[in-house]
Amino acid sequence: MSRKYKFGDKEGAYFISFATVYWIDVFTRNDYFECIIASLDYCRKHKGMEIYGYCIMPSHIHLIFRSSFGDPSGLIRDFKGFTSRKMLQIIEENSQESRKEWLLNMFEKAGLQKSNVKKRQFWQQHNNPIEIWSLKVFEQKLNYIHNNPVETGFVTDAIDYKYSSARNYGNDDQTVLEIDLNL
Repeated sequence: MSRKYKFGDKEGAYFISFATVYWIDVFTRNDYFECIIASLDYCRKHKGMEIYGYCIMPSHIHLIFRSSFGDPSGLIRDFKGFTSRKMLQIIEENSQESRKEWLLNMFEKAGLQKSNVKKRQFWQQHNNPIEIWSLKVFEQKLNYIHNNPVETGFVTDAIDYKYSSARNYGNDDQTVLEIDLNL
């Protein structure tokens, strides 16, 4: 059975999560976080991505977003494709990365298992989009996103996690990514 889920309403807002292959903790260095933040910011400014919530964890990302161009699937495909190539390049060029060889070998191993991957695979291929069809669903998913770093023990208060929109909603001026506060 295909693990590819579909975006139903092309104009709707969605909650999605996507993880690195094998759930590898990649996002452990500022350079890696900055790559994802810069890519999300680029998508917001140039590709019609409206971001209502996000959290970047070591092995996965949660987003609540909408495509103002009516192509959420294409938007996420392009985002994951670009960040995959960019992250692999950053890891390969990072002389400080003590796990470089292991990481690249794991990504290559994952790539060998997929016929549509040329060399290395960074992201798992599924997203499981869940449509945000009510304010209650939005609040539930946003709370889940913001509490993820708390549940894992990284912080005791969601607003303290640097790579989360909890800071945006908490009116913290130390945010790393501008978001769209009105759904």
